[in-house]
Amino acid sequence: MEIGIDSFGGVLSDTATGLKLSPVQRTQNLLEEIALADKVGLDVFGVGEHHRSEFVDSAPVVILAAAATRTQKIRLTSAVTVLSAADPVRVFQEFATLDLISKGRAEIVAGRGSFVEAFPLFGFDLDDYDSLFAEKLDLLLKIRENTRVFWNGKYRAPLTGQAVYPRPLQDPLPIWVGVGGTPASFVRAGTLGLPLAVAIIGGEPKRFRPLIDLYREAGRRAGHSTEKLTVGLHVIGFLGNTTEQAADDFYPGYAHTFTEIGKERGWPPATRAQFDALRGPTGALFIGDAETVARKVRYVNQALGGSSRITFQMGVSALPHDKMLRSIEILGTEVAPKVHKELRSDHLTNAARLVLA
Repeated sequence: MEIGIDSFGGVLSDTATGLKLSPVQRTQNLLEEIALADKVGLDVFGVGEHHRSEFVDSAPVVILAAAATRTQKIRLTSAVTVLSAADPVRVFQEFATLDLISKGRAEIVAGRGSFVEAFPLFGFDLDDYDSLFAEKLDLLLKIRENTRVFWNGKYRAPLTGQAVYPRPLQDPLPIWVGVGGTPASFVRAGTLGLPLAVAIIGGEPKRFRPLIDLYREAGRRAGHSTEKLTVGLHVIGFLGNTTEQAADDFYPGYAHTFTEIGKERGWPPATRAQFDALRGPTGALFIGDAETVARKVRYVNQALGGSSRITFQMGVSALPHDKMLRSIEILGTEVAPKVHKELRSDHLTNAARLVLA
């Protein structure tokens, strides 16, 4: 299992002091976080895409390219690219360039986004939310497969054999599909044989098992091998020296963020009781010390029938930079080794059972 981090580059107010980081400082902090994640051996770092005042990630591939020059091994991905509101030709060109800069470490997670500002900003109709994504994903995959592209669609001028350059170092350039809870999105990813990135931000992760099974079944029916049907998980998580410290540090900013989002979406304000329930053994929040979080990773992996990647979104809470860096350090040096050791043990145990059977 690969273990990593996703960030939305939030410029969030510190709920304790009322101070707000400047966009310059937040961007520099984000680059330092990616460099540390690479140093402590994490596998992947993703940067989201938002077009709102509280984020600095409207051009994630630029941030990732800067990070590529500061890192050696960590894979660099979007989390997610809002493909519905983008030109697939430019998306491919940008990530192919990132792949060259990083010497083969770029990935795209294509999604429709959890906010809608990109649609009017780039001149698209929100009523076309799903059809835009389906058409543009089709074009992105065509570009990945062919240097010269012949394609025709509804929302973009046709391509009549034009060549798309540069070509990436990786062949093929990895493209994941980012999904929330819509069954049709799971089926689409499975039918196309694309790896799946599932966002789990609330409730109990086990509720996604039927949807992941639906993805795997759709993939099998389309003739794709089990090995090709890869599942990754995007979760909210934060590490501290103790579980109590991690929870107390993370909660104020978490409550502020989700209460503000709730005002837009009709959700009730976040409460400490709700937060504590979600960070319990079967809840969606991965918050605690190394042992607590490693135990939850193992539980969720089993509950969902296995996954190949888990990325922790730590930036939904305003936290001092030193505490964010400490959380990344714990994830890389303590949680990841524990998880890998436990999963190897589980694999050997299951293999022994099969032999005895």
